[in-house]
Amino acid sequence: MGLTSRTTVYTLVALAALCVGLLVWLWPRFAKPGLWHVLGRLGAIGVTQLMIVAAFACGVNSSYQFFGSWNELFGNGDTAPVGVTQAMGGGGDSVTGISDVHGALVQPFHDSQLNQVSGLPDGPPAVTGRVESVKIIGRRTGVVDPAFVYLPPQYFQPAYHRMRFPVIVALSGYPGSIFNLAQHLRVSQTAGELQHQGKMQPTIMVMIRPTIAPPRDTECVNVPGGPQTETFLAKDLPQAIRSAYRAGHYASSWGVMGYSSGGSCALQLTMRNPGAYTTAAALSPDYRVKDDPTTGNLFGSGPGRQARIDGHDLMWRLKHLPAPQVSVLVANSKHGEKGYPQTQAFIKAVKAPMRVVSILPESGSHNFPTWVREMPAALTWMNDQLTFPQDVVPRVHPKRTTEADGTPKPGPRSKHDPLRAEGTEPREPAASSRPAH
Repeated sequence: MGLTSRTTVYTLVALAALCVGLLVWLWPRFAKPGLWHVLGRLGAIGVTQLMIVAAFACGVNSSYQFFGSWNELFGNGDTAPVGVTQAMGGGGDSVTGISDVHGALVQPFHDSQLNQVSGLPDGPPAVTGRVESVKIIGRRTGVVDPAFVYLPPQYFQPAYHRMRFPVIVALSGYPGSIFNLAQHLRVSQTAGELQHQGKMQPTIMVMIRPTIAPPRDTECVNVPGGPQTETFLAKDLPQAIRSAYRAGHYASSWGVMGYSSGGSCALQLTMRNPGAYTTAAALSPDYRVKDDPTTGNLFGSGPGRQARIDGHDLMWRLKHLPAPQVSVLVANSKHGEKGYPQTQAFIKAVKAPMRVVSILPESGSHNFPTWVREMPAALTWMNDQLTFPQDVVPRVHPKRTTEADGTPKPGPRSKHDPLRAEGTEPREPAASSRPAH
């Protein structure tokens, strides 16, 4: 039985009820004086309470998908090797978009709950779009992380067959999962609705969790001697998605968003890696990373520890380092969330060429109903910052072919194309695209 299956939940509930019944039935026998009867009473109470707590915890985990499997619960991650992969759909048809590429870094992953959480209407992909369940394989880090990938209808339409699409990476909070992004934050549903209404250009949405070494919360940090979360999300993930999908080559067509600690991660990734992401939206974020019982020691020890701590303190970075040329959105409720003062301080600290806009509702809590309300404005704004690449062939300047890590460098701007050429600078936020405060 899987950890998240309803069978497991119902079994534990039945066992808990059985323990309660046995406790009531056998209690008169344990009521006699003597050491063994006292120990019997304590043991019966302990086992009954343990089963009740286990049933409750399993039910909560089944709903919110904090841990997706027994191996994940006990800290045993997936170590699937990198290999050549050809993805096949449920009916045996080739899955458009996942390439049969040597060294493919995206593998298909069958998930029985995908249809429940995708939220897309029935119909062909060219009309409704599609959500695929995959595993992302990190070439540098060796990390294997599950993800949902939403492909817009245009991805499957002949008129767009040579197009590379902008990408928004959506990150869950801790200890959340990709199910939270699909089912509770409604990432694919919201993107599909906005695109259908003409408020958002066709965009690939990648839903992934930043918790690459569960149950540890690594906060998108490269832990000395430990999980290399920042490298996975800033380098491995974009490389993998580009290897399997028609996704933009350059940072100008890549954005990252998240809620809670996922929002903190989105800001960290964008401000620390502007060559990977140029746009971020952070819903209820923190602005510095610090150790706590769920993270353990994130920064190591020795003379470099303080420098690593400062590097992940965004207020410190704004004060002491040149501002990156990125655009960010931060959201926090004035009443109901404790992070509003810090958000105001962050907004005031931002300096050119970095740009910041905000969503500041009067009231709201640190929960999904609040973030769902903020999602349409956040996605619309993000999409306005991203360039729509035009051709699958990257435009490369003859004197500057690649970056140090092999990524193609942006080519010259094109002022004549109906769609903006990939590699241009992010557009200035239009007044109409700013989220309402």
